Amino acid sequence: MRVTTKGQVTIPKNVREVLGIAPETDVDFHEDNGRFYLVKVSKNKPTSKFSKLRGIATAKMSTDEIMNMTRKIK
Repeated sequence: MRVTTKGQVTIPKNVREVLGIAPETDVDFHEDNGRFYLVKVSKNKPTSKFSKLRGIATAKMSTDEIMNMTRKIK
């Protein structure tokens, strides 16, 4: 495995499958006595105060309708 100039490596497919890592999955590195372990980040804790709300909107409006509503000057 080779590290790119940006510090990136490709996680082998078999490792991604075992860990359940898909695109947009958050991972972290843990160190133990000089060894580093790649671990999948639990989705139990939102990373921001807004992330737990992502994808739950129920408005039946188009993006353009929402943008027009938010841009109206009172």
